[in-house]
Order: sequence, then C-alpha cells, then structure tokens
Amino acid sequence: MAREKQVSPVDLVRAHYEQIERFNTVLNAFVDLRRAAALAEAAAIEHKIANGEDLGPLAGVPISIKSCIDVAGMKCEAGSKLRAGNVPGQDAVLVQRLKQAGAIVLGVTNTPEFLMAYETDNLLYGRTNNPWNLDYSAGGSSGGESAAIAACLSSCGIGSDGGGSIRVPAHFTGICGLKPTPGVIPSTGHFPGGVGPFALTGQVGPMARTVADLKLLLQVTAGPDIGDPVAGPYRLTEPTDLTHLRVAFFEDDGLHPVTPETRQAVQSAAKALSDQGYIVEPFRPDGLERARELWYNVFCRFSGIAFDPLLNGKENELHFVMRDLRRLQSVEKPLTAEEVLFTQFERDTLREAFVRQMQKHPILILPVSTGPAFRHGTMSWNRDERPQTFVDTMVYSQWFNLLGLPAAVVPVGKSPEGLPIGVQIVGRPYEEYSVCTIAEAVERVFSWQEPPLIGVGNQRNPNY
Repeated sequence: MAREKQVSPVDLVRAHYEQIERFNTVLNAFVDLRRAAALAEAAAIEHKIANGEDLGPLAGVPISIKSCIDVAGMKCEAGSKLRAGNVPGQDAVLVQRLKQAGAIVLGVTNTPEFLMAYETDNLLYGRTNNPWNLDYSAGGSSGGESAAIAACLSSCGIGSDGGGSIRVPAHFTGICGLKPTPGVIPSTGHFPGGVGPFALTGQVGPMARTVADLKLLLQVTAGPDIGDPVAGPYRLTEPTDLTHLRVAFFEDDGLHPVTPETRQAVQSAAKALSDQGYIVEPFRPDGLERARELWYNVFCRFSGIAFDPLLNGKENELHFVMRDLRRLQSVEKPLTAEEVLFTQFERDTLREAFVRQMQKHPILILPVSTGPAFRHGTMSWNRDERPQTFVDTMVYSQWFNLLGLPAAVVPVGKSPEGLPIGVQIVGRPYEEYSVCTIAEAVERVFSWQEPPLIGVGNQRNPNY
C-alpha cells in the first residue's frame, strides 16, 4: 500500500505505535521498541516514494521480531535474567534481508525463558496475554509475536519453532504461521544457535494475518547463509495448479485425543478443499509416536546437556517453568554417546520412510494441538515423570520438527469459549509454496478475524 501511495509510511508506522500504546499494557507483547528509528526510516521511505525511486517489496511495512533474534540496538534476551541487557550490535541475516526489502522493525516481542515453554512468561517482563481472552495464554515460544500480530500491533513478523513455537501461538491467537524446511530461512543470529541437532529441528519463520503475507516474508528472507549449517540455495517454486494432488487428513493420532471442536476444524478444512476440487482422503501416516519420542530426545534431553554450562548453579535465577524442566531433565538417565548417535541415525531413517508415505498424499491436514489456548498457569509439567504439555498437548506440532517438514497454520474454527482453533497443513521438504497454496485455499473459507480486545480500549470485554 505504501509503494502504491495509498498510505503514508509515516502515518502507517505512527498508527501501529498508537495501537501498541493502547494495547501493549494489557497484552505485554512487545518488550523493546525503536520508535524514533522506525519513524525516521518511514520518513526516508516516504521521501523515496515521492521521488519515484525503486523500492523493495516490503517498503514501509511495520513488522516485529521475536526477541531471540538479533536486531541491532534491541534487547535480545530470550526471556532470561541470565541474558538481561544483551543488545546485539548487528542484525541477524534475515533481519538484514527484511530491512533491505523496506520493512520497518517496530520492536521485539516477548518469549518464555530460553524459548522452552508453550506459555510466554518470564522473570524479566512477565506473561503475554491472548487478545481473544486475557485470562488465556498466547502460546509459546513466539507468544509475543502472535499476540502483537493478532491484535494489529504489528502487521507481521518473525518467530522461531523448535517444537511448535510458531504454529501453536498462531493457533492460539487466530493468525497464520509457517515453519519452513530447515535451512530455507537461515537461523544465523538466533539464540540459541541453530547448530548440531538443533539445526534440523529448529527453524525461524514468518507469522502474519494472511497466507499471502507469509509467502511474501518467505520470499524476502529465504536463501543461503554461511552461518546456518543447513542453509542452501534451495529452489522454491510457485506451483501453478495443485487440484490434482491428493490431500490426506486425520483428526487425531489415536493416542492423544483432541477436543470435538478441534476435530470439527480439521473436517471443515478438508471439506473446504474438497469443495474447491481437491482430492481429499482420510489417511494417517505411520511412525508418528516414534517421531515424538525422538523429538523428545533432541529437544528436551539434548537441550539439557547444551544448557548445562550456562545454567548450572544459577537455578535460583530461572523462571519456575525452566526450573521444573531442569528438574525433569535431571531425573532422566544421562544420554549416552550411543543414544546421541542413534537418535540422529534413526531420525534420518524415519524421515525417509515418512516422506515416502507422502508420495501419494503430498499434503497432510491435521490438528495443531489437542485443543485451543489454555488458561494461564494451567500447564502441568509432571505426569508419569514426563512433561504433560509435551506428551499430551503439543505432540501434533513436534513431529514435524523432528521430521524437518514445512508446516503452516491457518485459523478455521472456535472453541465453546470463543477461542481460535487453527489447522496444520504439512508438506514434503522444500515444498513451502505448495503448503502455502493449500493454506490459501483453506483461508478462502476461513480467515483471520478481529479479536475481541480490539475496540474495547484497555478494559477487558465483559463478554469474554
């Protein structure tokens, strides 16, 4: 819109800061802002537009960045007192690309400590609230991003996802999100670093209110970088017609029951695709439970080893969720060198077998989690010595971190409490645009809706 002179970039940035001033006090989405710099950048872009200069595809677009990704001069603390005051001197590679495309970074958004929870809360800034109901979580670990975008404090932004951390917050707050194939968007400048096993399970990716915006952010940020060990010049091509593809759907995995409304959302998305001419069939791939078990090894057990040098002796400075996770990790048997090696061997073997199953059905439609957003503080971390949240609630997202498959979320339904319910659209490696094409087809029937918080000022809507 700014490129077409339909709106002034300065006015657009100012309008977003007004929205931040109005709602951030109740949402707690942003933790650091760059108002003066953003307005100066907007004025410079406005001047270029007036002079007819060639501008990037994101010229004047106000965006936000999760505060575990380097933005020069902005706090990058990953929600931990142990990183308090950490301010990088240069932008992450993807932030550089966004700025080169004309995007204007408004600020950085809240996360749980070290990104290790599905609830965004920490000892530095407190918890982030869901704009659909302030008593509920906006998810994690990209909960600040999801709340900001859902409530129009930001037009779109970048999160990261090691176990559903883009997709679950998008699902909780009724927006869209994309976890790409590892290496498609370089994670250079992300904390923790995307190296070793984490290079294959954790990705950075776009979050927005529309799938079209996800695609635009993907186009701008994708590409190789020496700082990401799995990044490369992958060929991402826009498909012309996918109605010939067979799309599979399943409502649950047979082990982790979903709410009736979650089941209905998947069925509704499948019907929407069928009505548009797609071949849609019920099918549930094999290997899901083993994928969860291997994901647990990487995300929970490997991470315990990785964080030990930083956290040992500093447990009193950690948020209670991180302390509980550390206690959980301490009762696990120590990982042996053989377990580390064979987890990665089996991961690759399982991935090959899973992708082979997708030859007939290149797209899968399924839940994001077992249900909608939960109330603040209701996560239970101990059940049969395993974290209940990981095992029972978010498994539907964790599989695809282990398997390295691209996965998008679009809003479809609502819970009885009026909370959003998204569906997950999963594709084969490097077929992000196919995933987005199917996501757009679902979006034609179900799309972003304005949350109740907007329009009620700083007061809670009594109809929540």
